[in-house]
Amino acid sequence: MKNETEDRRSRRSRRLLKEGLLALMREKRFSEITVRDITERMDLNRGTFYLHYPDTTALLQSVETDMLAEAQALIDAHMAQTKEERTLRPVFEPILDYVVEHREVCQALFVNNSSSNFTDRLHQLIRANGLPLAQAWFHPSSQERMEYLLSFVTYGLIGLMKTWFDQGMSLPKETLISAADRMVQGAGEGLLETSTT
Repeated sequence: MKNETEDRRSRRSRRLLKEGLLALMREKRFSEITVRDITERMDLNRGTFYLHYPDTTALLQSVETDMLAEAQALIDAHMAQTKEERTLRPVFEPILDYVVEHREVCQALFVNNSSSNFTDRLHQLIRANGLPLAQAWFHPSSQERMEYLLSFVTYGLIGLMKTWFDQGMSLPKETLISAADRMVQGAGEGLLETSTT
């Protein structure tokens, strides 16, 4: 019973610390936020912070890890349909819905990317999931061209999402999904289906 209570208390403390960090990131840059700022915002003592995280960067990375894990769960839930239908739509639409629902968090992570390499971690997530899709859709014979495709697609999708944020999501979601799908299909056909020529 004691362990359950401690676990529940630890989970609550970690949740409050993350909420405090995200609230502060809406007000100022991550590099300006201190442990004291976070603990004062959430009415916690500094010892509680250091019990869970060595510094603010570790806390930020924990927030990112949570978000990327949720994104991966969405991808896993829709990957079979995406492979079968040979379109990004089944997986990209729920990801965009998730991004819209967590817009402020995502925006803060993109703005503070230099502090934690969030974009690099997002790049790795897209690349890891894009590889089996590209293999299933295009049956590439050239690993070199596969690398070109994965690089183009990962940076392209991240760029589309970041620009969508920066422009206040004014482009209709449906238009963004269609553009992403055409981008991936066109690049795959151009690079991989002609890889024997």
